[in-house]
Amino acid sequence: MGFRCGIVGLPNVGKSTLFNALTETQAAQAANYPFCTIEPNVGNVGVPDPRLDKLAEIAGSQKIIPTQLGFVDIAGLVRGASKGEGLGNQFLGNIREVDAIVHVLRCFENDDIQHVDNRVDPISDAETVETELMLSDLESLEKRVPAAQKKATQGDKEAKITASVLGQALELLREGKPARLTEPKDEDEARVFAQAQLLTAKPVLYVCNVEEESAANGNAFSEKVFAKAKAEGATAVIVSAAIEADLIGMEAEERAEFLSELGLKETGLARIIRAGYDLLGLLTFFTVGPKEARAWTVAKGSKAPQAAGAIHSDFERGFIRAETIAYDDYVTLGGEAACRDAGKLRQEGKEYVTKDGDVFHFKFNV
Repeated sequence: MGFRCGIVGLPNVGKSTLFNALTETQAAQAANYPFCTIEPNVGNVGVPDPRLDKLAEIAGSQKIIPTQLGFVDIAGLVRGASKGEGLGNQFLGNIREVDAIVHVLRCFENDDIQHVDNRVDPISDAETVETELMLSDLESLEKRVPAAQKKATQGDKEAKITASVLGQALELLREGKPARLTEPKDEDEARVFAQAQLLTAKPVLYVCNVEEESAANGNAFSEKVFAKAKAEGATAVIVSAAIEADLIGMEAEERAEFLSELGLKETGLARIIRAGYDLLGLLTFFTVGPKEARAWTVAKGSKAPQAAGAIHSDFERGFIRAETIAYDDYVTLGGEAACRDAGKLRQEGKEYVTKDGDVFHFKFNV
């Protein structure tokens, strides 16, 4: 299982430039005018993980296949999107299809790049987008909740669940708060809440797009965004889309030297991925052999059969057991055979909860 992050924000905040840099393509036309991106560009990137390279080295794997992270570059939003202004309906529909929102905020001054409101204010920008998402959810729930409440009075069990959990979300939205603060009380409410596909229920990562000089420590604009994120229990990272664009095409050694000169230890991509994993509660497991070493992504709490299903549905359906080695044991002892001899290869069943870094070999029968 991978995951898809929708890159959103007002026009000309650096969304397409960041998308190009992250996917190392020029698939998104980055131009200095609104609605440059009309159809959402989609790019999948390999998630960098030094553990995978180490496992492949030990196993002598011919191929290395990282897990994939999807980015969707979504058209810039303007006020009134919830009523169809600009590319509003299309924008909101694209957001509905992603797992998380990467909200790019302009945190730099540049007279050569037009701002849709002719000023730089990342907090106001964030509130503009959030307001449109909340208005869209509010309009949806103000129709759905009364209908569910009416059915609930007639004894409809599913309607009672819907009225309860979506009613809570509706109250939050009326208070100007996002639906993601809703707290389903049981699995049924969690299921109904997820099925509602509310825009403000999606987790949000704020990306502060700063000028090159502020890439290491941020600036006054990014400080305000971090304060906002902390108050919301959200996450924020600092990235310079311009620097990420400059990194395209550089060899690994050249990249490292370039980043070091700027006081950076890693790329913006690495920071966004790590924050995204934390945001969505994901972890990585590995499969390793002479043909290939491969990384896979599942949600934290996934049991062994679900991890097997990330590879192929037949693996989950016919799951028997998972031969499991912890990453540290695999590396310390030098491979599967040594781990088996040392008793570090475990036989785990259907109730085993996958741990980050597990090296799996699944046994199944279909």
